[in-house]
Amino acid sequence: MILNRALIWGALALTTMMGPSGSEDIVADHIGAYGINVYHSYGPSGYYTHEFDGDEEFYVDLEKRETVWNLPLFSKFRRFDPQGALRNIATAKHNLEVLIQRSNSTTATNKVPEVTVFSKSPMMLGQPNTLICHVDNIFPPVINITWLKNGQLVIEGISETSFLSKDDHSFSKISYLTFLPSDDDVYDCKVEHWGLDKPLLKHWEPDIPAPMSELTETVVCALGLTVGLVGIVVGTVLIIRGLRSGGPSRHQGPL
Repeated sequence: MILNRALIWGALALTTMMGPSGSEDIVADHIGAYGINVYHSYGPSGYYTHEFDGDEEFYVDLEKRETVWNLPLFSKFRRFDPQGALRNIATAKHNLEVLIQRSNSTTATNKVPEVTVFSKSPMMLGQPNTLICHVDNIFPPVINITWLKNGQLVIEGISETSFLSKDDHSFSKISYLTFLPSDDDVYDCKVEHWGLDKPLLKHWEPDIPAPMSELTETVVCALGLTVGLVGIVVGTVLIIRGLRSGGPSRHQGPL
């Protein structure tokens, strides 16, 4: 049961520009944000992330105590000490305890996650592809996403993003599964979350057109041949008419 959570967000979105009157105007050009999420469930836990223009730059893995960059380019320009995130998380946890006591342990509301499954590219038998399970409207950010193939748990070829924050303070998360399309296999993305009464299975199977029968192929070939012959006849008639109309005139003018 989620008792409560502390959420701390900061943002920097300032650019100085020279206005028409010569004064300096401050406008929002780019947005950098940092967030600390601390929640209670079976003991305190937390999540720390930095974002830039809506994209997550990095998050701090609190168990491994290391910074994980999602935009590697940023890691070449600056560094972030994960100890700073751990200190901020500790402060947020202390503040959360105070808030819980003041709110008389009021229970937070668990959101119902929304799940969508689709393929990265159009289906072609025998061609490697990627299944994408997009889970939206997540709160609290505690969720379990697994893949099933023909009802059996899949353990290879899986990767997923960290929790991606949203403006309404909920989260989204994406899980990827690389696979080889087959018309005999079906897949399910299984989502477990406190907002669900039971695990949610989002079904997916390849939508591959059925092969044409021999009769259908014969009819299609016959139609194609007929259309081609008609085109030849029509073209020949037009050429003959053009030659006749372009001949010398039978009437001559006065000498």
